Amino acid sequence: MSGLAAGIRLAHFDQRVCILERHYTIGGLNSFYRLRGRDYDVGLHAVTNFTAQGQRKGPLARILRQLRFRWEDFALAPQFGSSIRFPGRELRFSNDLELLRSEIAREFPGQQDGFEQLLRRLVDYDDLNEEAYQLSARQVLAETLSDPLLVEMLLCPLMWYGNAREHDMDFGQFCIMFRSIFLEGLARPLAGVRVILKQLVRRFRALGGELKLRSGVERIQVEGERAVGVVLDNGQQLEARKILSSAGLVETLRLCEDTSRLERVPAGRLSFTECVSILDCQPAALEFPQTIVFYNDSDRFHWQRPDELCDVRTGVICSPNNYLYDPADGNLPEGVVRITSLANYDHWNTLQAEAYALEKYRWYDRAVASAVRFIPDFRQRVIDTDMFTPTTIRRFTWHDNGAVYGAPDKRLDGTTHLKNLFLCGTDQGFVGIIGAIVSGISIANRHLLREED
Repeated sequence: MSGLAAGIRLAHFDQRVCILERHYTIGGLNSFYRLRGRDYDVGLHAVTNFTAQGQRKGPLARILRQLRFRWEDFALAPQFGSSIRFPGRELRFSNDLELLRSEIAREFPGQQDGFEQLLRRLVDYDDLNEEAYQLSARQVLAETLSDPLLVEMLLCPLMWYGNAREHDMDFGQFCIMFRSIFLEGLARPLAGVRVILKQLVRRFRALGGELKLRSGVERIQVEGERAVGVVLDNGQQLEARKILSSAGLVETLRLCEDTSRLERVPAGRLSFTECVSILDCQPAALEFPQTIVFYNDSDRFHWQRPDELCDVRTGVICSPNNYLYDPADGNLPEGVVRITSLANYDHWNTLQAEAYALEKYRWYDRAVASAVRFIPDFRQRVIDTDMFTPTTIRRFTWHDNGAVYGAPDKRLDGTTHLKNLFLCGTDQGFVGIIGAIVSGISIANRHLLREED
């Protein structure tokens, strides 16, 4: 999505743009597939950074202005409400910050002043502040909040939806995610991620942009301090004045012909499995009206690559049914529950086909058994299932280790060692659908529309 957004922005200024996609379909991490007559979203739980129609501030409003879309074009419906659940504790939140405020006052009396202090610090945060990325979120929160459990509960959804670093989180990334989830909010199109993708592709092509599917880049050609073009997997060569890569920092540097003189950049290690259950009823009929539940089964939040195939001690439970869709549009025809768990790419990648299929069944059962400790048990209403693993994520994104959020170290300015090669997307520092689109716009504006480079 970052590449599509950059392409639209550039095409608005009469730049000749070609987008190269290795996969047979668009979207990268936020894509979709069809199985047994049903459409499945790969990445989308929710669109973060949601703001209501008519608001002119925030990333969503900026996207609409910069790419010249209408608010209605993305057909976003806000969440019902979500929660963070630890043993014996729950914090509910919605797209209205006042709910989270009241929940903290109820569950953690005495922490309100510290929470307000944290909010004041977030207001003035600059997304491109390099210094903030050198601070530990755990350390900053410990200086502000005196209850360690509240710290863990606030970190849980923010790490799940946008943290490439194990155990801790860069404070800069914490600020971005806090604002996108708690200060702005969550939403979703009724028809899923394909609505947003189709709008972006339609606009890009209408402006004269070229989109080439099944066109993976084998290498980036380099002469001196500049990239001069790319060679595709089929041997075709394309010359380019400037190149923008959403492949990831590690992956982009590896594609360059001059990588022998570069220091090694560590790849991300955090990947997921996702279990999708199709129900014969709406989840709300089972007394599960929440949009998303972030859970953890101990007082310490577990955020690291597991030693086993999966770690089901923590997870995310999402129902795409539980959004405030327009009554005229109805709801999804079947109930859906999605459960996300941490996973180890190396272990999944070494399994042979038969063992891989058996382990998917095994870990589907374990993930669901873990999840129903925190939501009503829906297992008797399941009529179909699917599960994707880190190898699926690798196939859709090409990220090393199937790393959902890319490398731990971000390049906030999007620059590389080459004067005309730039990064957008996850490893530029913005995650999620809105973050990816903002990344493409900002890098296009900053680097690709400047003629002096």
